[in-house]
Amino acid sequence: MAEPTPLPDISSRAWEHPADRAALEAMRKMPGFELVLRKLFGAISDRSLRLATLASAARVDHRQFPDLHASYMESCRILDVKNPPELFVAQTPIVNAGAIGVDKPFIVLNSGTLVLLQPDEVQFVLAHELGHVLSGHVPYKTMLRLLLRLSILILSIPLGGAALMAITTALLEWDRKSELSADRAALLATQNPELATRVQMKLAGGGQTDQMDAEAFAEQAAEYEQGGSMLDGVLKLLNLVGRTHPFPVLRLAELNKWMEAGDYERIVSGEYPTRDPQDGTSVLADIKAGGEAYRDDVSGSKDPLARFLQDVGRGAKNAGERAASLFKKREDEGE
Repeated sequence: MAEPTPLPDISSRAWEHPADRAALEAMRKMPGFELVLRKLFGAISDRSLRLATLASAARVDHRQFPDLHASYMESCRILDVKNPPELFVAQTPIVNAGAIGVDKPFIVLNSGTLVLLQPDEVQFVLAHELGHVLSGHVPYKTMLRLLLRLSILILSIPLGGAALMAITTALLEWDRKSELSADRAALLATQNPELATRVQMKLAGGGQTDQMDAEAFAEQAAEYEQGGSMLDGVLKLLNLVGRTHPFPVLRLAELNKWMEAGDYERIVSGEYPTRDPQDGTSVLADIKAGGEAYRDDVSGSKDPLARFLQDVGRGAKNAGERAASLFKKREDEGE
């Protein structure tokens, strides 16, 4: 396998999924969304989050988990990350990782991930989290985690609770789309499509990939994405309730679509937007194109679920207005 090609000054726009960009921009424009964000983060800070992690997890560097540190720094080199976020390993058997924070995010890798995955597969996971950091996802993901923890309290708030739950639902939908962007970042950092396949297969079926077949795994995605009946669409929706990640089979299918479209090869060959605002790429045009691609994808879907999600999006504006009114009222009352 050839050494990965460095991607100097690459912009996160290179890997961001159209659905991620469209959903995130729509949420940022929701009335009351930034107010909710500010209120929730008023009670926490990067410092408090980091101190809690510093006391409960192991910080990765050249002395602790040195091999993991080396592979992490390699991903940072390929994606041209000038100031790598701090990395910690936390003791928990659940296979997962996450980026946390508001202004200065850091990454936490669950120890169970080190048990299930091989070192190169762990590197894919860490590069995935780097993608979240570089795309500016982390404050919104941290907000979502807080909202999910407060879900019981939110439900007890008359009227406003329903509005906040609607915002949480919208955040969860965006959150799943953001994972597709981060998968692309991980592929660009490792530049090994077979590795990407192995990771998703292990996330779905565990460590015995010698008992699995990549082609059969891909066929599952095709079967799942068939239109089916409205009942199938409802059942798919129910399956997504509370989930922060798309199903592994579908994540791999999305990554394969991106590669088949030729975008991955173009980026690796050096054709990508840079962080330089003078690179000739219009951010606004890029966002607009992302929104159009998302709408085309939804309208062309055979799945009734996709059309339902359109309705969820249409209701987000009203939900945001109700949430804004709730917080504004409390501000006026001096709470």
